[in-house]
Amino acid sequence: MPILKNRLKEKRAGLGVNQQEMGRLCGVSRQTISLIERGDYSPSVTLALTIAQVCGCSIDEIFYLQEDSENGK
Repeated sequence: MPILKNRLKEKRAGLGVNQQEMGRLCGVSRQTISLIERGDYSPSVTLALTIAQVCGCSIDEIFYLQEDSENGK
């Protein structure tokens, strides 16, 4: 089964904002941004769209699926 991965940390760094500020811009906590960046939390479609809008890019520039290596793929 594919795993949701992201480039949020790189996009956030490109904007020059920290996790706290990114959370404020997206209407969530710093902890939520941290969890998403670590891959420990999958955002809702609404939050993913908001993050992409804040970053000025499309969702697929931030979020992508990666095949699970445990399945031998």
